[in-house]
Amino acid sequence: MAAPSGKLVDKINIKSDGDVFHELFREKPHQISGICPDKIQTCDLHEGEWGKVGSIIVWNYFHDGKERVAKEIIEAIDEANKSVTFKVIEGDLMEHYKEIKLTVHVDTKGEDNLVTWTIEYEKVKDDVADPHTLMEFCLHVTKDIETHHLT
Repeated sequence: MAAPSGKLVDKINIKSDGDVFHELFREKPHQISGICPDKIQTCDLHEGEWGKVGSIIVWNYFHDGKERVAKEIIEAIDEANKSVTFKVIEGDLMEHYKEIKLTVHVDTKGEDNLVTWTIEYEKVKDDVADPHTLMEFCLHVTKDIETHHLT
């Protein structure tokens, strides 16, 4: 029997420029550690080029009270829809999930920008918690980026 899989989706409005936000995740994620160093210590290019599908990046971050690492491949970039999908291929999350993908999508309409985070996952076993704290982490990072770009 396969372990359960699921999908979490959450949205947050930002007042900062949605195009700038998308560009940050698409080709400048290494700058995020400077924006919220309490949450993300480093983001390094391991293989490929910033902003290119197939490139591999490594995040060192602080989540659920612990220092953690995630190695991700940029699985998809959709310029028209302003979305980037990262698939985790190594790191702490793999202890709990066989597969986990994070997609960040920015909807820009005039002054209002809506950031949607989607986390798709398959658990290694039934009793693993859904990644709600990871979603909260993503939303907090989004707020930090917004605050940084508004000041």
